[in-house]
Amino acid sequence: MTPVIPFPMMKHEILARLKSAKVIALIRANSAGNLLDCARALQAGGLDAIELTMTTPGALDLVARVSRELPDILIGLGTVLEADTARLGIAAGAKFIVTPALRPEVIAVCREAKIPVLSGALTPTEAYAAWELGADVIKIFPAEFFGPAYIKSLKAPFPQIEFLPTGGVTPETVGEFLKAGAFATAAGSALVSAAALKAGDWAAITARARQFVAAAGAAT
Repeated sequence: MTPVIPFPMMKHEILARLKSAKVIALIRANSAGNLLDCARALQAGGLDAIELTMTTPGALDLVARVSRELPDILIGLGTVLEADTARLGIAAGAKFIVTPALRPEVIAVCREAKIPVLSGALTPTEAYAAWELGADVIKIFPAEFFGPAYIKSLKAPFPQIEFLPTGGVTPETVGEFLKAGAFATAAGSALVSAAALKAGDWAAITARARQFVAAAGAAT
């Protein structure tokens, strides 16, 4: 029997899933060895959207493995600074690309490939420039220095732009970011601590994911 090959997700479907997830797990690690188990632990806690940063050794290979072995996980590649890296990430199976700063060439590659791009920015000028270039969501980074009030302030003149605060997102703040108008949030060490990842404490990561899911759900 010929196997059924699923159709690739459309761009609007990926964006809808990110918005519905409310929290994207931002993973940085020194080793790729146990990240598949980390993805499973997050999924068990109710989170199925992951941004794996290029600072992780073997990140492209891991994106390919997650895409192949855990097809229910929405895996994205983060800390993308160059067009070639974006192309390699998309070829590996990344469903979305994230930059830490405004990178026009990365936005252009993603637009051509019809893959969502979450462009890093901080100031209103950077945010609007990224949106004009075609970014789907503006990643406000680092958000911990400005908090939810900054997202609310940005949404006032730019109601048409979607914002993703990254940095300072915790179970205590995630609801406030969402109430301020955030499209979704991204949480790093507050969700997946380096200690838990190194120790393979998957139960702790699952429990932490559930805390984030409950806090985000209570805000909407």
